[in-house]
Amino acid sequence: MKYQILNAPAVPNMPWQETEGSITDIPIWRYRENPVIRRNPLKNVARIFNSAVIPYEGKFVGVFRGEQKDGIPFVYFGRSEDGFYWNFDEEKVPFVDGNGRPFMPAYAYDPRLVKVEDSYYAIWCQDAYGAAIGMAKTDDFKTWTRLENPFLPYNRNAVLFPRRIDGKYMILSRPSDSGHTPFGDIFLSESPDLVYWGRHRHVMGRSEKWWESVKIGAGAAPIETSEGWLLFYHGVTGTCNGLVYSIGGAILDRDEPSKVLYRCKTFLLTPEEWYEERGFVPNVCFPCATIHDAETGRIAIYYGCADSYVSLAFTKLDLIIDYIKENSVIRESDSEEGRR
Repeated sequence: MKYQILNAPAVPNMPWQETEGSITDIPIWRYRENPVIRRNPLKNVARIFNSAVIPYEGKFVGVFRGEQKDGIPFVYFGRSEDGFYWNFDEEKVPFVDGNGRPFMPAYAYDPRLVKVEDSYYAIWCQDAYGAAIGMAKTDDFKTWTRLENPFLPYNRNAVLFPRRIDGKYMILSRPSDSGHTPFGDIFLSESPDLVYWGRHRHVMGRSEKWWESVKIGAGAAPIETSEGWLLFYHGVTGTCNGLVYSIGGAILDRDEPSKVLYRCKTFLLTPEEWYEERGFVPNVCFPCATIHDAETGRIAIYYGCADSYVSLAFTKLDLIIDYIKENSVIRESDSEEGRR
């Protein structure tokens, strides 16, 4: 491989499917049996979407946005032998406080799941007197201990980096408002202890490119590579028929990830298939996780579709980095430190 995935294990059994033909355009292709999670996946849950997965003990586990049949979302836990077919716990993830007492959010949605050192962290959006970020830690996927909320309302789309940088935990987020935010940029914050967060830096904002002209938000946990942190994010545009969510790509500086090295001017994936265009919220491709193999450079992207399904898309490290670099447009606000 021309490029390398760093500080990540080999995952030889990761979900994978080769493209059917030669790649002449954007080097991402969909799983031909999509969606991998369909409607009414378990009792009392109408839809699972916008969810995150991770390798664990030779298999796969995940945290899933389960939209209950009363419409209220919560986080559910799932397991898979192969990353394609999932079994879910019927009960919601049982979050507790630091003393082991039940401590459930009023609602929880769009979770991410990231391993940092020897622990796993779930991050989601919840109510904290307004839309805010919730976080919990687990070492065994049995006990989930809530941590302090990292930010005041209003904030969404938070994801941890999979390792500390200069001894600090790093998190991406998108400050927002109390409604369905008609704006939004990605910011970086750091913490020495996962309690106190500061040194906030602007990473990148919505652009003049129509596919991401309304707002953007961090998606899957950044992948550390020899070229920098590979970030799959979502970009949103407005149309006469509502918002459209697409998947974009950027590469951040490994040591100062508030600095964007490359940012693709085109989307990488946009709603085109029936399960992306048609659903509870039409026209949504929303990335939340990747599984990637350091040995082969294979990357599987899990993304929510139309607020109704979970699907898979695939790419290879060399192909996607070359495409982002060849189609990169960097703005001044992207390349600066992000401090004013």
